[in-house]
Amino acid sequence: MAKQKKTAVTPTRDENYPEWYQQVVRAAELAENSDVRGCMVIKPWGYALWENIQRGLDKMFKDTGHVNAYFPLFIPLSYLEKEAEHVDGFAKECAVVTHHRLEQGDDGKLHPAGELEEPLIVRPTSETIIGATYAKWVESYRDLPILINQWANVVRWEMRTRLFLRTAEFLWQEGHTAHETEAEALEETRKMLDVYQTFAEEFMAMPVLIGEKTAGERFPGAVNTLCIEAMMQDRKALQAGTSHFLGQNFAKASGIQYSNRDGAKDYAWTTSWGVSTRLIGGMIMTHGDDDGMIMPPRLAPSHVVILPIIRNEEDRESILAYCNELASKLREKRFHERDVEVVVDARDINAGEKGWSWVKKGIPVRAEVGPRDMANNSVFMVRRDTGKKEGVDKDAFVDGIVQTLEDIQQGLLQRALEHRAANTKEIDSYDEFVQFFTPENKNRPEAHGGFAMSHWCDAAECEDKINDELSVTIRTVPFDRAESGAGECICCGKPSAGRVVFAKSY
Repeated sequence: MAKQKKTAVTPTRDENYPEWYQQVVRAAELAENSDVRGCMVIKPWGYALWENIQRGLDKMFKDTGHVNAYFPLFIPLSYLEKEAEHVDGFAKECAVVTHHRLEQGDDGKLHPAGELEEPLIVRPTSETIIGATYAKWVESYRDLPILINQWANVVRWEMRTRLFLRTAEFLWQEGHTAHETEAEALEETRKMLDVYQTFAEEFMAMPVLIGEKTAGERFPGAVNTLCIEAMMQDRKALQAGTSHFLGQNFAKASGIQYSNRDGAKDYAWTTSWGVSTRLIGGMIMTHGDDDGMIMPPRLAPSHVVILPIIRNEEDRESILAYCNELASKLREKRFHERDVEVVVDARDINAGEKGWSWVKKGIPVRAEVGPRDMANNSVFMVRRDTGKKEGVDKDAFVDGIVQTLEDIQQGLLQRALEHRAANTKEIDSYDEFVQFFTPENKNRPEAHGGFAMSHWCDAAECEDKINDELSVTIRTVPFDRAESGAGECICCGKPSAGRVVFAKSY
């Protein structure tokens, strides 16, 4: 019998993918569960990753003319009630504040007191409170457009949570814009979707499909929702970002009116768009392996860790000096608008344990330096993506680090593209469709499925039937759907204008 490979994370992806995911989050020291049910503590390594996501996206937002602001955490209940579809969509997820202080009772315990005149909702999203603000700001067409983003936390009272993917409180950005014309708002909606696609592929090395959501999958109250959808290693889809064309629905609910160029009153056209810490979950499930996290270099908190290998105490000072000199030279290099970021890990712990800790964290490059390496003016380099190990001349290592990091970045993207291509299939028979999404081994549901490119008649009844029977949803209706040609609906056989993307999802 073949010897089983030792891995840093158990169970492996093949043994139990959902539990593997949870263990990678912990092993990589990204986050942990909080004492507050459904909430998480984002640890320094995980938060540094989020900061890099913020930094990259924030620049892209500002490059497209947006500015940052901040709006209240609390939303009066009456604001949500103004837009019926919106409140219906979020009612079951709302956390409600009804009192404004605590008082000690006769039993010695603290009890809520001071009931509020109107309950306040802890924001699940901010369309209504921001809309009320914009209504105060806008008087004339000259006050438009308003192009604002906010970085914030939101609360959605989820019953079944999973770190990063679905928690009661999470971090995100939400853009909210108001425009003079429908055409401008539509252009904004697509522009921000393109920003998300670029960021996912160029920074996260996570390829995505873009398109529209069906009516049943739209953001509550939106006229149209655009999305980016990625395939995870277990072949499920992850909705990684959305951009919503809200039409005039929220403007009418909030009273965002302006004097148009003819002097008449008109309602603004609005959009909203957002991504969240869910992106970190997407990176884990796109790139991670049975040894833990693998960080795309463009977002990694640090690019290189240097590990001094000190077996004799008399070598400590000289090896550390060598390592610090190497780190200084590396930090002079620039990779994708950042200085190459280096950690010299001089912790006095077992070398093997130290090395494994960085493997699990997914740092792109490890460089070990022992007495022999120092004597040869070299380093022993290990790439996290491929596991390739080699001794390299120190100067060559420094001179080549930027290209090495770029090779890792592009290699991760290519690997993810190949995985998606291998698990995407055009299917025209419902029997084959059912078989595609039905695992032969129920203990390993991730061993089946993927993206099924199939025809759909646009009827909600067929969409619901497939979801009810197979837990499969239409992830996106491609913008170029018509190019796939007309056909017959996979469910009912009626005419279809083109193929859409079906998958199981998170």
